Amino acid sequence: MARPIPEAELEAITAAVAAHPDGASIAQIEEVLAAPVARRTLQYRLRVLVDAGRLGVTGENRAARYHLPGKAAPDHNGQADIVPLSQEGQAALAYVRQPIEARRPVGYDRAFLDGYRPNASFYLTEAQRAHLTGLGKPGVEAAPAGTYAKQILGRLLIDLAWNSSRLEGNTYSLLDTRRLIDFGEAAEGHAQREAQMILNHKDAIEFLIASADEIGFNRYTILNLHALLANNLLADPAAVGRLRHIIVGIDGSTFHPLEIPGLIEECFDQLLATATAIEDPFEQAFFVMAQLPYLQPFDDVNKRVSRLAANIPLIRANLAPLSFTDVPGDLYTRAMLAVYELNDISLLRDVFLWAYERSAQRYAAVRQSLGEPDPFRLRYREPLRDIVRDIMRAPMDRKQARAHLVAVAAELIPAEDREHFIDIAETELLGLHEGNFARYQVRPSEFAAWRVVWDTK
Repeated sequence: MARPIPEAELEAITAAVAAHPDGASIAQIEEVLAAPVARRTLQYRLRVLVDAGRLGVTGENRAARYHLPGKAAPDHNGQADIVPLSQEGQAALAYVRQPIEARRPVGYDRAFLDGYRPNASFYLTEAQRAHLTGLGKPGVEAAPAGTYAKQILGRLLIDLAWNSSRLEGNTYSLLDTRRLIDFGEAAEGHAQREAQMILNHKDAIEFLIASADEIGFNRYTILNLHALLANNLLADPAAVGRLRHIIVGIDGSTFHPLEIPGLIEECFDQLLATATAIEDPFEQAFFVMAQLPYLQPFDDVNKRVSRLAANIPLIRANLAPLSFTDVPGDLYTRAMLAVYELNDISLLRDVFLWAYERSAQRYAAVRQSLGEPDPFRLRYREPLRDIVRDIMRAPMDRKQARAHLVAVAAELIPAEDREHFIDIAETELLGLHEGNFARYQVRPSEFAAWRVVWDTK
């Protein structure tokens, strides 16, 4: 029989939690406790207090936050209960909110994937798809794939990298994320792993947008997306961009994913073929958000891959992207638990519909504030970016830069556009300062070295 926990020790833990009205992490509780307690022991005692109703908990794993009963911690943005739920979503939420001991252990049910018939089965109703289409159209459908995402790239990089990382328990603030992405400055007091996660998101988003004509629901895209998102984060470096060969579990869930590598590969290929055959971009996006994490095809980082992969059809169709702005982390986690344990997509669908509406409204406002983009700059966006970046990295003085511009334009730009291209590139160079050079993927040290050469010769 287990030794009873002294009441004084339990009260010390509740007092430590009470010191954090917005919710306390395990690390914060440890800091407040007068007597050191082993992490595993503290986790057990917290579970005892939660089961007894003396504490509440939101989030999972590293994102878990403990609070006094009746004082539920807000989500990362200080908001709670902001997503309207359907009756089906409320029922699914009630089930996964039960203690894990009260939920039925389940394994991977292939019928969940087999039973879906593209363009005959639908997770989203016709009315829901029409509503999302109306929200997401920015008026650039006839432009090349990825045009809209490129117009709002600066804002999208920060929004999606921060929100997707936040849903994984990353504690960087939005400002920290902006400084990391724009200037390469990691925030003090945070684990290096958190900075790596955000920078991986940046690389993955840029990959999707730069390759908008080539990406799709195929092995090339999804495996490379995983490789970018998992870079330097997995215990086994060989597992980056590779389908899973090991057994994995889901913390806080009764779900047991597939264990046979050959079957994982077979279902992965089936999932991609099914997604490719879906005609509606929103149905495609949501199908992947639900089915890919359920399969758990990778050692880790599955949900991150699904969130960015959901943007593939939106980027290609020049629809407003899905950045998960303001999505409560705890609700998203429980929505995924409902998919894992019940094959119930209703709660995740509620989150998806609400999140896309928020994202579409956000980027409509962003695009309006930007005004209409210069079509010439848009057409030559990549060579302009590359040539300005190369001049800074060299570094080149004004005379060298002019010669380089003329040579590159002669090689890459049609004759009728060369002079205008060179004029725009020189204008960009003259307008560079410490607040705008990061868009060219140049480090602060490189920019500083270039300015010395540029200003003195």
